[in-house]
Amino acid sequence: MPRLTVNKTYKLYIGGKFPRTESGRSLKVDDVGGGIAHICHGSRKDLRDAVEAARKAQPGWAGATPYNRGQVLYRMAEMLEGSRDAFVDAVRSAHARKTTAVKEVDAAIDRLVCFGGWADKYAQVLGCNNPVAGPHYNFTVPEPTGVVSVVSPDVPPLLGLISLLAPPLCAGNAAVVLGSDAHPLPAAMLGEVCATSDVPGGVVNIITGKRDELLEHLSQHRDIDAIHAANVSRKHSTTLKRGTAENIKRVHVRTVDDEQWYDAATCDSPWMIEGFVEMKTIWHPAST
Repeated sequence: MPRLTVNKTYKLYIGGKFPRTESGRSLKVDDVGGGIAHICHGSRKDLRDAVEAARKAQPGWAGATPYNRGQVLYRMAEMLEGSRDAFVDAVRSAHARKTTAVKEVDAAIDRLVCFGGWADKYAQVLGCNNPVAGPHYNFTVPEPTGVVSVVSPDVPPLLGLISLLAPPLCAGNAAVVLGSDAHPLPAAMLGEVCATSDVPGGVVNIITGKRDELLEHLSQHRDIDAIHAANVSRKHSTTLKRGTAENIKRVHVRTVDDEQWYDAATCDSPWMIEGFVEMKTIWHPAST
């Protein structure tokens, strides 16, 4: 009798743990070779749990040295490299050719390395020593915004997610990630990378589900300080931006074409970080 394959059910990643969705629902993931797995169909309650975990973890992450945050992002790149073949298979559902999937995974690894490097350097680019009259120094320094929600594009599902997640993460923000609607498997797998990469529990929280169901709750949640999204529909973009009218969160909805995701000048820039920091001005007496 032939052996039946035990397909994997990917859980959510919240607070450094892998809970099942409280809704009890799941979504089938189809690959080029057929059904290969199930993932959790996250709910509003799961989203609230993820935000609570992110809020609790964010001060500790912001208080870590920038060098240490860079080390953690580099460790994420290492672990992603170690699972490269598995991620290539997962990303293939979004591409017709394996070579394109390989290109996407390699670019995602390199992007983590890039923002790992920016972690202890971006403040020198975004901050400044302001000229003032009088016996004082006046410095402007960037500080993390807080909890940032990342809404992954459908394509490229891994590179797009990493490109939106790494900039706020390296600045000391905690993240609540909503994976791609069409290709959610790379986001679900990223939770396992985070769990083995020295990322403190709660700093990255990953939910898989449906945008139509979750975006309105995400946009209206008062404990989410900013949203980073790309290539969502006009309807979903409007939903995200409407939330700012009630709770004054920052919303950045980008439009990025296929080749721009691979463009270092666009997606490796420290200005990708700028939207997720607050500028703090400090006065200090000059020595006489």
